[in-house]
Amino acid sequence: MGKKLVRLFIILIALFFLLGFWYYRTNIYSKEVLKLEILGPAEAGLADQVEYIVKYKNNGRIALEDSKLIFEYPSSSLIIKEENQEASQDDYLRQEVAIENIYPGEEKTISFKGRLLGKEGEAKVAKAWLDYRPKNLRARYESDTTFTTLVKGVPLTFEFDLPSKIDPGKEISFRLNYFSNLNYPLSNLRVKIEYPSGFEFRESQPTALAKDEWDIPLLNKADGGRVNITGLLIGEVGETKIFRATLGVWQEEEFILLKEITRGVEIAQPLIFVSQKINDSPQYVANPGEYLHYEISFKNTGEGVLENLFLVVQLEKDLFDLDTLRADSGQIQKESGFIIWDQNALPFLKFLPSLEEGKIDFWGKLKTDLPKNTSLRTKISIGLAKQEFVNKINTKLILSQKGYFNQGPFRNSGPLPPKIGQITTYTVSWLVQNFSNDARNLKIKAILPSYVNLIGNFSPSEARFTFDSSSREIVWELGDLPSGALSPELFFQVSFVPLASQIGQAPDLISQARVLAEDVWTGQTLQSIAPGFDTTLPDDQTFSSGRGIVQ
Repeated sequence: MGKKLVRLFIILIALFFLLGFWYYRTNIYSKEVLKLEILGPAEAGLADQVEYIVKYKNNGRIALEDSKLIFEYPSSSLIIKEENQEASQDDYLRQEVAIENIYPGEEKTISFKGRLLGKEGEAKVAKAWLDYRPKNLRARYESDTTFTTLVKGVPLTFEFDLPSKIDPGKEISFRLNYFSNLNYPLSNLRVKIEYPSGFEFRESQPTALAKDEWDIPLLNKADGGRVNITGLLIGEVGETKIFRATLGVWQEEEFILLKEITRGVEIAQPLIFVSQKINDSPQYVANPGEYLHYEISFKNTGEGVLENLFLVVQLEKDLFDLDTLRADSGQIQKESGFIIWDQNALPFLKFLPSLEEGKIDFWGKLKTDLPKNTSLRTKISIGLAKQEFVNKINTKLILSQKGYFNQGPFRNSGPLPPKIGQITTYTVSWLVQNFSNDARNLKIKAILPSYVNLIGNFSPSEARFTFDSSSREIVWELGDLPSGALSPELFFQVSFVPLASQIGQAPDLISQARVLAEDVWTGQTLQSIAPGFDTTLPDDQTFSSGRGIVQ
């Protein structure tokens, strides 16, 4: 009897463990059976609309209950709640969606839309979590995943208009130019600048918030502007001072960086030539084809008298049109490039007392075509003293500004002749030719009349183009141009709506254009001007002038 009870007890215990194991096997759950992923674009332009698809699937045999999906937009995103309805920047970036039950084999997707803000190349990470409880279990599980999108294409121009060199202790004025070609309006913009040591802020236009920050008004496509800053820069000769500026958006008390730029300014060594002036300047930089007026002064710094002196000036004859040389009391030797003055021509050469000074002058015209990186070397000797002076020669820039209706990369439209109240479009072309020296930081500037507007079409599209809506000034930051080179040709489109007062006239479409640049060889700022044009389009060979008179 006892043995039977023992066997029965053993059988019951085994049955209990078998039932428990079966229950465990039928209720065990792994969160790996829930597949969760985010589908979206690998790259997106600044403020482009981006759609994230959160996809989930129950690959198990157990229903998932009390489910909840949490989606978190990338930092600095603008949320879009519904189709064509955007949320304010104050909306929270984390969105929660109640799903309830997810049955075995069930697969669904949920869409989240927004716009990404950030600088070029920045990685923006979206995140998703799915919280749930398997049926018949008390434990809750959570699956998560992420998706990364790179910000590619930031069609904002943000540039310094700042000289490369400045004399120590000199007041400096410079600009920060900005321009948007973005198909989305940007608000809550802010410009910040970090000044180098030794810079003392004086004033700015518009007025700064705290000497180094400025609010920027709403920026639509083809809108732009500038910040003008004036201050005093102090430093050691040869020292480089670095200016750094950022352009960004304020969102929920966070500054979102869109553009960042830096520019160095060198404290220059002042060039002072005591005994020679060209065109009234001791450090004159000449231009090809220019008339030069030389003034050479001599001062006896010794204690005794100098007598019976000869003065000889040797020019680089290959650089001058020798037929233009003129020296009122000197003897010109064209074959050698010498000009000689003796004591019979100049009394101070016969007798020059201590601390007394004498002066001579002469004129000559430079040739037009000169080699690259050319300098004027003037060798002067008087008595036993010899001195050489070097003056560099600038390159020559030629700017072309033309207007077309039937030429160029854009298709123009509108009535010809122009009619009151109706829009006619035109194409503007800019082109720069550089001759002898390398040039850098080329900028072309012009003014649009109040009745002419930018359309926003540019070719090439990557050109750094800005427009100040207040002053109507347009600027093309062309960059560097080697010697002997021709720049890319820039085309942009403008629109014109005639006024009643312009009937019978050919109104100007654009002002004269100026190209500004720095000569790499001479360090000088260069300028060339091209005339503006009106609606008669004198450069469009397919266009008759009568079609430009407003009717």
